[in-house]
Amino acid sequence: MFGTSRLLSRAAGLLVVPLVAAVSLVLAPVATADTVDGYLNLPLTNRKADEGPGGVHPALPTDLGELTELVDRARQANLPPTSYAALLYQYRLVQATTAAGIDLASWDPGTSVVANRDNLIKSYRYYEDFQLERRELQWAGMGGQVGADFGGGIYDFEVATDVYDLPGLQENARAVVNAVESTFGPDAVGQLPDGLRELAAHGGDITTEDLRWYIRQILVMQKAIFADLMPLHYMYVHEGLSAIDEFRDAGLIGDDIIRAWQDVASGDPDRIAAGNAALLRREQYTVVGDLWDEARNYRGGIGKALTYATTIAGSPSIAGVPPLRNHDPIRVTGTLADGRTATLTTPLPGWDWSLFDQRWDYITTELLPRYRHSVEYDWPTLEAQLRVPYEVQFETHRPLNNIPQILGSAVAAITVTVE
Repeated sequence: MFGTSRLLSRAAGLLVVPLVAAVSLVLAPVATADTVDGYLNLPLTNRKADEGPGGVHPALPTDLGELTELVDRARQANLPPTSYAALLYQYRLVQATTAAGIDLASWDPGTSVVANRDNLIKSYRYYEDFQLERRELQWAGMGGQVGADFGGGIYDFEVATDVYDLPGLQENARAVVNAVESTFGPDAVGQLPDGLRELAAHGGDITTEDLRWYIRQILVMQKAIFADLMPLHYMYVHEGLSAIDEFRDAGLIGDDIIRAWQDVASGDPDRIAAGNAALLRREQYTVVGDLWDEARNYRGGIGKALTYATTIAGSPSIAGVPPLRNHDPIRVTGTLADGRTATLTTPLPGWDWSLFDQRWDYITTELLPRYRHSVEYDWPTLEAQLRVPYEVQFETHRPLNNIPQILGSAVAAITVTVE
């Protein structure tokens, strides 16, 4: 009996092995559409970061390991990239945020600058690190440098008790308007930028909630730009152009951006400059163009006052680039009381950063060519600037508290030239 039982036990054991193997084969994950079905064909509801924290859709995970497995399964199942576009986007975005040291799930531009300070610093540090690693990634280096200016600027908005209660703001704006009116008559006031006239009329009406709304809008823009362009930079550096092709195949970018990256990778200085310019145009037109329009059109004239104030204060820390207010300054032409024609000039911007065409003119005539010159002809100086700890860059570029003083200086510098 004992021997028979042992034989039966051994036989049963031999049967168990193939049975377990068979069960394992049945239960093993199979790379089919079914395994990622819940993540297919999702809309990019939060692509511009304006619908809340996290990634491009609230149903998508933010864990890099989980996303890697899901994207691999979608690829192995030969699914069309358009069907898993949101999943792919989230995967690449989490790769970029992880590399930058940012937790995507908790990144919420709808809070405050103080709450987002670390993310701002880590974002722009990541930008500048790309430039330090690859000389051709000029968009990233320029974005990092300009980021300190805008980041530090909006920090001033928030930490000040109320920047628009600072003495002299509305009064000095009115003084410019009054100077034009007294020189040429009330009709000439219409030649002044809308934002300046709104500052003069409503500067004292700007509330703390208005400032908070404006801050959130700029924080949304900052995250939207990161989410759009940093995954592409990550793919380019770590995997090459073929990875970016998958983004095109998924419908996330167009052929124009593929050509831009081909130019960036070409090794030819002119093509590199053109490719980076195309990326910058995408940033300013496609990603944040409508967000700036929303900011300018906020609450009647209040939005115009805020965007014009930003234009007054903006001063990119790129070698040779003038402050925004020095580009295309105000010139008003009219007829004096004695019938002579004259031009009134004041060192204030005759344009508004929030208007794309005007913004793009400044970018293409000032920012792009001067930054390219620094990369190609003064790299040691630029490299030294980029290696400054970003906390230091951030803290030393906080100009918005100077707006009343800038306006006061402009009033004092008004000149009238008779033709």
